[in-house]
Amino acid sequence: MVLAEMMDEESGPPMEVFDVIPEPGETVRLAEVKVRYDLSVMQSLRRIIRAVSLYSHQLAATYKITAPQLVCLLTIVNEGPLNLSRLSKQVFLSASTVVGILDRLEEKDLITRQRDHKDRRLIHVQATPKGEDLAAQTPSPLPTALANALQQLPELEQATIALSLERVVDLMEARCVPHPPVAEDKPAPEEI
Repeated sequence: MVLAEMMDEESGPPMEVFDVIPEPGETVRLAEVKVRYDLSVMQSLRRIIRAVSLYSHQLAATYKITAPQLVCLLTIVNEGPLNLSRLSKQVFLSASTVVGILDRLEEKDLITRQRDHKDRRLIHVQATPKGEDLAAQTPSPLPTALANALQQLPELEQATIALSLERVVDLMEARCVPHPPVAEDKPAPEEI
């Protein structure tokens, strides 16, 4: 079984996800194996969420900035002054969440907010010199082990991983999944 062979016991899905577990030396046809991909994907996503959360706490302890704050700060530094709406879209967070993050970044003197001269409703956010320095000094917003491992991979493999994760997001947001047709209560043609 390719899936089971590719995963070690510690990081792979639990053996219960397989309906057929071959004895050593026994050959099993793929059709005989039913893998619970939904469970495996859910477990993998859960492990990713946990690792990112733990890393965010490490960032906060070391650099006094959480991963979401760092992502916002890096986006502001890299993209230049942004308004709240554009920043929210860039970092995939709600506007209300970003406002809270900006409040904390502003308290730390890492960003400033300025009203637009032409449209007073718009507020532009930009990094302060202290924010730019911190952005230059902090490590990747990804967990260090993952960031280092990704850098060691060939570019094609990095692109494949990025595209696969984007596909998972698309599936979760149901952007690319065709919906099955809704059954109607009409009799089948042969019954008419």
